[in-house]
Amino acid sequence: MKNIFEQLTNLLKKDDRLVSQDSSLLKNQTQELARKNDPELIKLLLSDKAIKQHFFFEVEKTLIFDKEKFIRFVSNKQFLPDSYTTFKNKIGLTAGDEYISENKEVVLAWPYKDCVLEGGMTKEDQKRNEIFYNETLAPDDINRLLDAKVFTNFKRIDKKGEHKLEGFKRDKKGTIKDNLIIKGNNLFALASLKKEFAGKVKLIYIDPPYNTGGDANIFTYNNTFNHSTWLTFIKNRLEMAKNLLSLDGFIAITIDHNELLYIGALADEIFSRENRLGIISIVIKPEGRQFSKFFSASNEFMLVYAKDINRAEFKNVILNDKNKEKFDRKDEIGNYKLRRYINYNNIEISGKNINPEGWYPFYVSKDLKNISLNKIENYIEIWPIDKGVEKSWQTNRKTAQERIEAGDIICEKNSKNILEIYFKARESQRYLTHWFDSRYNATHQGTKLLEKIIGEKGFSYPKSLYAVLDTLKIMTGDDDLILDFFAGSGTTGQATLELNKETGGNRNFILVEQLDEHIDVCKKRIKNTGGNFVYMELAKWNEKWVEKIERSKTDKELAKLWEEMKDIAFMNYKICPKIVDANAKDFADLSIVNQKKFLIECLDKNQLYVNLSEIEDKEYGISKEDKNLNKKFYNGK
Repeated sequence: MKNIFEQLTNLLKKDDRLVSQDSSLLKNQTQELARKNDPELIKLLLSDKAIKQHFFFEVEKTLIFDKEKFIRFVSNKQFLPDSYTTFKNKIGLTAGDEYISENKEVVLAWPYKDCVLEGGMTKEDQKRNEIFYNETLAPDDINRLLDAKVFTNFKRIDKKGEHKLEGFKRDKKGTIKDNLIIKGNNLFALASLKKEFAGKVKLIYIDPPYNTGGDANIFTYNNTFNHSTWLTFIKNRLEMAKNLLSLDGFIAITIDHNELLYIGALADEIFSRENRLGIISIVIKPEGRQFSKFFSASNEFMLVYAKDINRAEFKNVILNDKNKEKFDRKDEIGNYKLRRYINYNNIEISGKNINPEGWYPFYVSKDLKNISLNKIENYIEIWPIDKGVEKSWQTNRKTAQERIEAGDIICEKNSKNILEIYFKARESQRYLTHWFDSRYNATHQGTKLLEKIIGEKGFSYPKSLYAVLDTLKIMTGDDDLILDFFAGSGTTGQATLELNKETGGNRNFILVEQLDEHIDVCKKRIKNTGGNFVYMELAKWNEKWVEKIERSKTDKELAKLWEEMKDIAFMNYKICPKIVDANAKDFADLSIVNQKKFLIECLDKNQLYVNLSEIEDKEYGISKEDKNLNKKFYNGK
């Protein structure tokens, strides 16, 4: 094998595109060209008999390039093992010999929700016997997995109750303007939202599972996810979600310290490190977590990325109520305070001779209503002179002119009855990376607030409403769309409604949730806070069998399900029911846990939900009404 490594290296170095300035082979460039089926690269590979034999196979006298095999080979650590170029051009997380970002696997989590949070469970909850599964699908097992899916069980829900859905509200551009709550696996939901909402979401706010491996916020599965599986799980969803973001959009990801560094590295790859705007520390439990052996965690983190930093722009808002009192004036734009336009720094750094661009006069009408930089007869001339000292204005003439035209420069008499040039300083602040305020306390503004809204304890560790609300204030405008595909208790939905009340806005949200009890809390919360929304579910097929398997308590129930599955469910192509039946005794000898695991693995995961392309198939029993509403959702009709 060593010879083939050397042979390929020498061959690839014949292509100047693949060689660095220090004559080292650029592995990442090689992989990228392979993915594009670059003609020159393929021609080069075909020129060597041994290489040709290794990476090409023949189908009816036609040579086929085994691209995946080639990329795996080039990624192998034995290929250029001592070369700095192995890591020189790419830094990222790896699993074995492969970068996570290049991993084509898809991680599914069972049974209902992709992030079942276990923190705050009661002792009764901890005693439950359910076994939850996660499964990783290899590329060969994926074909129609991420096709758009059929929706069903449509309802319009408001404070008065549930109503029949006739259609969707749309804006002038034809985009749906209803709030949406979607029940189903979030990966498939994201794939189904792509056609309607690609490039239209201003903010994605998510609170994914933290994968602590401890007593709080743990995946409720038979085993906690290892780092690579958890990261693949997150990667699948972030890549899909990125397509939904607008060019000026943002994504905010909350996480604790356990996976912070890992998800940060992954997000850097997906959204680009250059687009990372900050890592915010939010104090959610000032007293710290109890029973910590070493450090008692009092905070969690929020990673913020722009889709494109050159297009991104934060809103000017005040998060601290105390600062709002300073902005005691208001015009048609909003609140402001007056700030002297003269540069009142020491003369050594602000004087006429030091800053000549800031040395020019303003001309003000006698009634003080009109201001100009051009000399006008009978206008009062005002220079940047403070107590007889020649200083400078804070900006050059060009910026001053722009501010005059914007109506942000005014002239008034100061307390000593002297004319002064002022600038309207708008409600704004530099947003700190450390959020410490009682409003962010997850116990008081999360758990207790939710209990008050829904009248019961219905969710473990909900987010502080105000931590989400402030994020929305900074990153969204009045008509923007917000997406949360780890919806949980629906905090993001309520925050959207509250901000609309505050600003008179028309923001909309899309919430995706899978766990039955969580979706019930979510719906109730939005309804009780005065919101209205369209509720819809992904139409299940094999997913129904997954749920039946998990609810089964005896081997007899599972044996009966197997017989039904053979007739109705879509089976994995690798499974031969006859062979399974022939080994029924071996199956019976398995524990209930392993019997369930085996039956779930028998199902074709590409058919968990009904694919939109098969909506007319009578086997699925999609009603005429649901067909019509799916048409209205996907086609805008």
